[in-house]
Amino acid sequence: MSDVLQNEKALVVFSGGQDSTTCLFYAKAHFKEVELVTFEYGQRHAQEIEVAKHIAQEQGLKHHVLDMSLLSQLSPNALTSHDMPIDASDDIPNTFVPARNLLFLSFAGALAYQINAKHIITGVCETDFSGYPDCRDAFIKSMNVTMSLAMDRDFVIHTPLMWLNKKETWALSDSLGALEYVRTKTLTCYNGVVAEGCGECPACHLRQQGLNAYLNEKGAMKS
Repeated sequence: MSDVLQNEKALVVFSGGQDSTTCLFYAKAHFKEVELVTFEYGQRHAQEIEVAKHIAQEQGLKHHVLDMSLLSQLSPNALTSHDMPIDASDDIPNTFVPARNLLFLSFAGALAYQINAKHIITGVCETDFSGYPDCRDAFIKSMNVTMSLAMDRDFVIHTPLMWLNKKETWALSDSLGALEYVRTKTLTCYNGVVAEGCGECPACHLRQQGLNAYLNEKGAMKS
């Protein structure tokens, strides 16, 4: 990334999970000023918001929490309906929240406009995207053009994890000096368990498999 970005401002779409926290450290390494935005949309566990607030405070970053509760009114899914069991058996699992990233990036763009941040960073990933169509590179590129046209600003949406699998995402956090922080402070688990998680849900399986693969590879390289 060009050194010129060291003098620019970035807004990170932040949930307090592994991916967005890795993006937080990525942003701190590449931009002069960083702010965070978290969306409260009636997600399965409110602890996600508290974890995001805690990390933002620890990292000394300005943190915006926006009310997006209308998302939970639009369609039932396993992330907003607490009594719905998680089912990842279909091509698109029932944890998919329709239009979530479309709305999140739209509102992140509106906030970026207000705080004069040209750069928006999000942790979406096509490699491990779980079948979510709004995590694909094509959507992000389209959204970047639409957002810039809608507000007549030259926004840049950064997706540092887009082509990384979970093992490579752990490697990136390690290269940023944040592996243990991400490992012990973040919340990825669908059941609201911080750090290692419940060990049972699809999010925990994906996270742990990636961590084990990275630590095994790192250990092999040292031996």
